[in-house]
Amino acid sequence: MSSSSTQSLIESAIAQLQQLPPQQQQQVLDYIEFLAQKYIEPQPPQPRIPGLHRGMGWISDDFNDPIPPEYWSEHS
Repeated sequence: MSSSSTQSLIESAIAQLQQLPPQQQQQVLDYIEFLAQKYIEPQPPQPRIPGLHRGMGWISDDFNDPIPPEYWSEHS
């Protein structure tokens, strides 16, 4: 589609849209957003970077210790 016919189509759509009540204008916008999401080109996943967050996490020294009985009685 040429740019002049695209521009003409856009101008025609805007003119029609301006004649609609606000609620229907919102429905048209919602539909346009739906179509934009439906036909969006999927982006390839970003490559993982090994070691990017090294040192940012930690595990408590008592992580593998048994849970004390008091824990279970306090949370029942």
